[in-house]
Amino acid sequence: MPAPLSPDIRNRFQVLHREGLSAREIGRRLLISAATAVRFADRLRRTGDLAPAVNSRRQGHGRLVPYEGFFAELVEQDPDITLKELQAALLEAHGVQASRSGIDVVLRRLDLTYKKRASSRMSGANPM
Repeated sequence: MPAPLSPDIRNRFQVLHREGLSAREIGRRLLISAATAVRFADRLRRTGDLAPAVNSRRQGHGRLVPYEGFFAELVEQDPDITLKELQAALLEAHGVQASRSGIDVVLRRLDLTYKKRASSRMSGANPM
């Protein structure tokens, strides 16, 4: 998701809007898209404010947070465990279905590694 426009642009938009310029003209002057300018003008009419919206999603409160200890314990017991195996273990132990990418996010947040070590023996046929 892109970052919100700077407070400076928002303030300048408000000043120009109060001076009576159209939304599209303000957009051209401030080098912002016409769609954004129209949205800003509409928002000014409705609320009188152009502050960026607050991200309502709280960090660290996802569906898998209660299972962080479970994942940490499994990775500690078997450092070579795969995401697919972690996914299956979570489903079997707790009846919770989660995506591998969701589990990956939890492991990264816990700073846990689940990849095989470089010193591991190679699998498959003999190397050439």
